[in-house]
Amino acid sequence: MVLALAAGSLIPVATCASAAADVRSAAPARQAAAERVLKDDVALTPGKGGVVRVKETIVYQFAGGSGFQRTFPTRTHESVSQDRVYQLAALRATSPDGGPTRVSTSSGDTDTKVKVSGGKLTGAHTVVLEYDLRGAIDQLGSAEELRWPAAGGWRVPVDEATATVDATAMIRSVNCFAGPLESTIGCTQYYTNHAHTQGIYTQREMLPGEYLTVVAGLPPGTTGGHAIYERRHTVATAFSVNAVTGGVLLGLLVLLGGGVLALYLLRGRDARVVGKHASAGDQAPVVGTEFEPPNGVRPGQIGTLIDEQADVIDVTATIVDLAVRGYLLIEEEDRARTGRLDWTLRRLDRPVVDLLPYERILLDALMTGPDGAPRDAVKLSELGGTFATKLAQVRAAMYDDVVKQGWFARRPDTVRSRWTVVGIALTVLGIAATVALAVTTEWALAGLALIIAGAALAYGGQYMPAKTARGSTVLAHTIGFRAFLERGTIPDGDDVASRQRIALFSRFLPYAVVFDVVGKWAETVKDAGERAEGADNLYWYEGPAEWDLSNFAESMRTFTLATSGSISQSRGL
Repeated sequence: MVLALAAGSLIPVATCASAAADVRSAAPARQAAAERVLKDDVALTPGKGGVVRVKETIVYQFAGGSGFQRTFPTRTHESVSQDRVYQLAALRATSPDGGPTRVSTSSGDTDTKVKVSGGKLTGAHTVVLEYDLRGAIDQLGSAEELRWPAAGGWRVPVDEATATVDATAMIRSVNCFAGPLESTIGCTQYYTNHAHTQGIYTQREMLPGEYLTVVAGLPPGTTGGHAIYERRHTVATAFSVNAVTGGVLLGLLVLLGGGVLALYLLRGRDARVVGKHASAGDQAPVVGTEFEPPNGVRPGQIGTLIDEQADVIDVTATIVDLAVRGYLLIEEEDRARTGRLDWTLRRLDRPVVDLLPYERILLDALMTGPDGAPRDAVKLSELGGTFATKLAQVRAAMYDDVVKQGWFARRPDTVRSRWTVVGIALTVLGIAATVALAVTTEWALAGLALIIAGAALAYGGQYMPAKTARGSTVLAHTIGFRAFLERGTIPDGDDVASRQRIALFSRFLPYAVVFDVVGKWAETVKDAGERAEGADNLYWYEGPAEWDLSNFAESMRTFTLATSGSISQSRGL
């Protein structure tokens, strides 16, 4: 009874053991069914010229696929601008047992994929892959060194990999590494035969993507091989500076820069007046009690003539000039009463027949409301935003005026715009040329010359407007007149009474606004209120209570700033 129970209890145990044995026997079967490299045997024979003939015998376990693929590292980045290249040639495949033999290759940035394909296959088949390798041998000191990832680069595991280097001379040293390409882990086994003419390397169990890299030191002159290097095209190489590219860049800069300079000399240089006219212009235009601006030129015209631009300050000076000449009255409000600093521009009843076109447009802009209705007065603080269209017309009229006066052959703003557009176009062309050259060649510096020349022309376009001889003569007189105003003195004495002093001061004040010397020029009438009764106001400027001419310099400074600010708020300038 006991024996029966014992026997009965052994039946499940035996069943379990049998099942475990079945599992263990099924595991190798499933493992064998999966694709893998059962053995990868590589024979390398170095030859003259550094050509290594390679014969690789592959035993591959197929699982219904039509072939296999192996990756060869054929390019390494040695530096920013240089690659070491390995060349594969004469690839061919054979099979003694019906394996795939059709070879195709595809090259990537740093590797070459070799695909051997055929029909659908299962089980183990042998494929012999042969190719010629160049670039794997390099000079190392006085000797030669063969280094090459002989086996590996598979997408499947490798059970065993072996490599043999057959040299015609005695091998001085051997080494090998297993794992990734840059691995420093030694392989399973490596040694030389008894004659030291053959290096033998072995590695077991390699994962997908791993390599067996073999190294063999050869005597000097064994093959005469050298590493193959190629210059890599990058941003650094595209803009590389050497004797050729540097010379081309310098030559283009001289050529293009000389062209821009020639254009300036021919088209943009002022027709400077020499001799007695220029000398006369250097004299202060003041004789005795006569105070006259150069040739009767008005402030807005002078401002446009000097810097060749119709600036905000030129328009502000014109407003002051209109007041001085009796077309406007400027009234400064009492800050203590209103709580803020402001001015009222009041139109006076005077014919406009003597006004220049740009002055008429400006006066109309001041005295026309946003609804188009005329008005007799306007606060300075209300001007902002109402000048958009009119100020553009004022600016255009000022440019037309300097051409009409014969000071410029063409409108300065048109000349500037034309040359600036040409410069920008040349810069854009240079950018496009630089990009194209950088992508395809190492001559991108030539495109930089175009960019520099275009930028210089766009910037230099601001200086291209050219004054005529007549304009240069007026400018010479203007320089002398400015020097007189900058001195801030009027001849004193009985012949120049306080009221006359105030009149002369007022006449030249708009020009002082243009020259930015209001502070110095105001010193000429600072004490006029103490000399003459009733001289605490100007005929064109009225200050608040307790205001006198000693406050005028500060009042005019803030007025010009406020006026320029109001004008700048509009879209016209």
